[in-house]
Amino acid sequence: MAVSDAVTHDREVLVVHANARTTVYARRLMVARYEAGWPAGRIAEQLGISRATVHKWLRRHQEEGLAGLVDRPCRPRRSPNRTPAAVEAHVLQLRARSHRGAVFIAGQLGLVASTVGRVLRRHGVPRLSTIDAVTGGPVRRRHSGIRYERHTPGELLHVDVKKLGRIPDGGGWRWRGRDATVAHRHKKTPTGYDYLHVAVDDHTRLAYIEALPDERDPTCAQFLHRAVTWFAGHGITIQRVLTDNAMVYRHGSGWTRTCTRLGIARRFTRPGCPWTNGKAERLNRTILTEFAYAQPWTSNTQRHAALPAWVHHYNTERAHSALDGRPPISRLAR
Repeated sequence: MAVSDAVTHDREVLVVHANARTTVYARRLMVARYEAGWPAGRIAEQLGISRATVHKWLRRHQEEGLAGLVDRPCRPRRSPNRTPAAVEAHVLQLRARSHRGAVFIAGQLGLVASTVGRVLRRHGVPRLSTIDAVTGGPVRRRHSGIRYERHTPGELLHVDVKKLGRIPDGGGWRWRGRDATVAHRHKKTPTGYDYLHVAVDDHTRLAYIEALPDERDPTCAQFLHRAVTWFAGHGITIQRVLTDNAMVYRHGSGWTRTCTRLGIARRFTRPGCPWTNGKAERLNRTILTEFAYAQPWTSNTQRHAALPAWVHHYNTERAHSALDGRPPISRLAR
């Protein structure tokens, strides 16, 4: 079929590119008129386009036939600066495995956080705020708010306790599977729990953590004394401590005396509002995902021994999203 016939008889619906200055019909008309002897200048004048545009479509028709007159995507044929597919695969694998954000993934892979963010968006990866940090499944957030922060180190110390099941010798169900650990349920002496006492400075996010056998008043009071001493060694004087409304914090004599002796004012979260102590709660979640459940432990002693090194890594090396990708210790250098 001649081009003129295609122009006259071809009535199919054509989808025009969003940025196109001409339609496929107009391009076919250019070719038909050129074959009929029209000069390129006159064709351009009649269609209200430049002669360069006319010559472009005539050239494409000469090289590719009618297929050369079809719309093409505006993206380049080659993207030499696009992140390689292998690197994108590593980004997606690390995200699926760690459930961490762009700052962490960029630090692990030696990339820029904005590059990692583009990769995640390009592949439709959901935001961290919409997934569970441990399982990666979708969750519904009941509460939201604006992040607050004290202006100087020591103004407010967040304190909390996270109960963590002890690991039996040989490993628990995360290491050996649930079927292999059924016998642990019928032991006369239960495996029991560790109590991770955490203290995190509001401004710097520096954290002090100890695994202790209980959460009684003397234990909490002694932990606070050691925590305050540790922060003092980093040049931080604690002024206030924020806790939940547990009996040990509200009415514990040892806890109250320790706060008074150290000159620390006590503050409490609003009842039923644990997010008031959000920095400690968030640190508890980080402990679970990046330490307690990050690898299979073969004994409780092994996990205990690894805790100080992880806390040091958290304070001095781990990229913190609230600190623009820097570790908490960087706040002390300001």
